[in-house]
Amino acid sequence: MKNKKQKETLRKIFHYMRRYLWLFFLSVLCAVAVVALTLLFPILTGKAIDLIVAKGQVDFERLRMLVLQTGAVVLLTAILQWILNMINNTMTYRIVRDIRRDAFYNMGRLPLGYIDSHSHGDMVSRIIADVDTFADGLLMGMTQLVTGLMTILGTIGFMIMIDWRVTLVVILVTPLSMFVASFIAKRTFSMFQLQSQMRGKQTALIQETIANQKTVIAFGREQKQCEQFDEINENLRKCSLRATFFSSTVNPSTRFINSLVYAGVGVCGAILAMSGGISVGQLQAFLSYASQYTKPFNEISGVVTEMQNAIACAGRIFELIEAEPETPESPDCPALEAVKGHVIADHVSFSYHPDQPLIEDFCLDVTEGSRIAIVGPTGCGKTTLINLLMRFYETDKGAFFIDGQASRNVSRHSLRTSFGMVLQETWLRHGTIRENIIMGKPDATDEEVIEAAKASHAHSFIQRLPKGYDTIIGEDGGSLSQGQKQLLCITRVMLALPPMLILDEATSSIDTRTEMRIQKAFMAMSRGRTCFIVAHRLSTIEDADLILVMKDGKIIEQGNHETLLLQHGFYEQLYNSQFAH
Repeated sequence: MKNKKQKETLRKIFHYMRRYLWLFFLSVLCAVAVVALTLLFPILTGKAIDLIVAKGQVDFERLRMLVLQTGAVVLLTAILQWILNMINNTMTYRIVRDIRRDAFYNMGRLPLGYIDSHSHGDMVSRIIADVDTFADGLLMGMTQLVTGLMTILGTIGFMIMIDWRVTLVVILVTPLSMFVASFIAKRTFSMFQLQSQMRGKQTALIQETIANQKTVIAFGREQKQCEQFDEINENLRKCSLRATFFSSTVNPSTRFINSLVYAGVGVCGAILAMSGGISVGQLQAFLSYASQYTKPFNEISGVVTEMQNAIACAGRIFELIEAEPETPESPDCPALEAVKGHVIADHVSFSYHPDQPLIEDFCLDVTEGSRIAIVGPTGCGKTTLINLLMRFYETDKGAFFIDGQASRNVSRHSLRTSFGMVLQETWLRHGTIRENIIMGKPDATDEEVIEAAKASHAHSFIQRLPKGYDTIIGEDGGSLSQGQKQLLCITRVMLALPPMLILDEATSSIDTRTEMRIQKAFMAMSRGRTCFIVAHRLSTIEDADLILVMKDGKIIEQGNHETLLLQHGFYEQLYNSQFAH
């Protein structure tokens, strides 16, 4: 199973490499030239030694020519080696760029259910840390594997040309070195795979702790978080130590065997030299070739070990790349146009888990321009209803219709741009205030931005910032208060003014006085637009055209505020519980 998984991962890596075959072939040509010139050096050195026969018997003229040739070979080898490294770096980091891009793009296409059920830190670790580790392994493989294999084949050819008997000694010992490297490499793959998984868990914990540091401190969880980190860190240490220990045994093991090869060549070559079978210069060349022949085995064994780590990381990356995206849309999928806001829910059913039903046989008919409030206890399905309306999740049964068109049959982009959302959880990216506001309308003018900010009552606090609308804020709003962040999110929607609005506890972090002003702004903004309001504070939805009271995924009551109070039902209980004295 493990070998099958490795082969499948390698096949995917070769798929990315196939885009840069021209660079690969160029790399191979350079590698051939580098190896050929490197192997030519011992020949020239051996000939130079044979020209130094004894005192007073040195052919300086030919020796001078050999020195010049040797210098030219060394210079050309250095230039070609630099070019080879540039080609391999270019190819490796283009492949890495493509893999990282595909991983990030696919993450944007994943259904919300996948994002909710997977650790965000682990996903970050796959795209950043695992791709970096894969890049290191791939670069080492490109740089050393090809040249190493060519060096082995080249040295065998040159040694056979000098004397086949000594070459036979070298070849007979070679399988032992390969067996040792393969034996250890097979056992390190699972260890590197576990190391990569533990690294992902560690990244996830660090990200969670940093993002929620205030909550951690408020609940006195610092020690607990440290203990949890220490546990993961210790497990990572053990995994890394085992993987590194076993992988580090490859090099000394192969070096020992290679030393045996070198000693065998030295003894056999010396015997032949004394009997006149080869010259002293040829013996020197043989020893150089024996050293060059064994060196790639050390490098290749290291590369194989590093590649095990890289393949393990690549497997995790491809899991993210190949995660099932949202159901693809057909190319001719129609777009919602000239949306009026007539929304129908036709016998909708949905559950996050098949054995735990949430929304069952939900029906609703919302006329265009209505203000619909959705209330109910926590967990009754209010936010889930919004997620289904926006197609963040797909319904199990039934469908939503927008102006008579089933939402599942229109493009997601046109559906989602038809809604303006202000959520209880704010989201602001690193950038200027203006960049955050114009997210839904990139071509907005400064006058439009200021007008929207004034309508949301955000203009006054923005002006007090060091650079006003050009003030750069950090990730998730930086030092802005929660209320200020929410005002910016409200401004963003007021600027875009889509035909339908969704307000999910949109004023939960704003003081009562500002909330009253914003409610008036919302009233003006929602005039003529279908508006869905999820609220816990019932005072904010008293003027809604229709209030849906949900419980256990079903609408148990509906009507306007006065009608529902007269029914003396569940809504009245909720209302009185908030205003009881």
